[in-house]
Amino acid sequence: MSDISKADLNDWNTRVIAEFRANSGKVGGQFEGAPMVLVTTTGAKSGKQRTSPLVYLADGDQVVIFASKAGAPSHPDWYHNIVANPVVTVEIGADTYQATAVVLQGDERDRIYATQAARMPNFQQYQDNTTRVIPVVALVRVP
Repeated sequence: MSDISKADLNDWNTRVIAEFRANSGKVGGQFEGAPMVLVTTTGAKSGKQRTSPLVYLADGDQVVIFASKAGAPSHPDWYHNIVANPVVTVEIGADTYQATAVVLQGDERDRIYATQAARMPNFQQYQDNTTRVIPVVALVRVP
């Protein structure tokens, strides 16, 4: 990681996760008012459970997340985890459920990313700051 160490990021994530859970999905600071989700993945190498606080977009009845990593040149760790192990736990507000992570492709990916960038312009900046195509992932609730 360039500007922030992994230890600092883990501490920051831990604080956001605690605030999310204490306030039924609401957090303050830079994410105040943003739609937040906690996604728990299984580590691709370690097999350990890892929880990531992420901004999401509701697209119909789908929850969609973005592997932006603020425009860094590499994908976030959670993305590698879901590619290896697509069954995840999703927490939105007080609701917790199992889902299957599906990486969107082509026109559907482009449409949803454009919608997110229109709602939160920093996502366009993230894409502009990297040469990789930022993955878009639908979290499909397991019945």
